Amino acid sequence: MSGTTDLWTLAVIVGLAGITVLTRCFFFILDRPWGLPDWAHRALHYAPVAALAAVVLPEVVMTNGHFVSTWQDARLYAAVVGAAWYFWRGGVLGTMLVGMAVYLPLHLGLGW
Repeated sequence: MSGTTDLWTLAVIVGLAGITVLTRCFFFILDRPWGLPDWAHRALHYAPVAALAAVVLPEVVMTNGHFVSTWQDARLYAAVVGAAWYFWRGGVLGTMLVGMAVYLPLHLGLGW
């Protein structure tokens, strides 16, 4: 790769920067307040849960792109105990602490 940047690359960088500024400042540019429709506002309540499930669930049930095929996996037990704690007591911090209290001994002690 050469040390120079061609005109097309610079144009793409400037264009992407312009689009980023426009989309981030869109609400400041408008002359009147803008609100979401009711259906979109309700849907946004589920977005954090859906994003968390999309990130955490594959990490718990898969290893190297394949489903966990053994019951000797510390992540499974930690997820079940963490979910049980959350539904029993609530709170994210307690859920993480209880899940890690189950995960670490199984993973480090038993090598699961």
